[in-house]
Amino acid sequence: MIKGLAIMRRRKVVVRKEEPPRKTTTNSSLTITSVRYGECQRNHAASIGGYVVDGCREFMASGEEGTSGALACAACGCHRNFHRREVETEVVSECSSPNNSSSRA
Repeated sequence: MIKGLAIMRRRKVVVRKEEPPRKTTTNSSLTITSVRYGECQRNHAASIGGYVVDGCREFMASGEEGTSGALACAACGCHRNFHRREVETEVVSECSSPNNSSSRA
């Protein structure tokens, strides 16, 4: 390890979404996709060959949806693209119980 540089560790984070989930229905299943923006990954020392992040833990929009402020973080000032994008997809399917179909008189 070079003195002054930090080691970046990867981890999987499962959290709730800020925006309402998008729902898609198919024959007998429902797919819910949630997107959330986590910690900021902007390297503030890239120009000098280092690695330094600001410590912002979660994207918070500084403006209303549809404005330019919606893409800027209120905590660190970075664009939303610098924050880790976390996508969670949940598929819910309807199925009948095996007891219902086999219990005929």
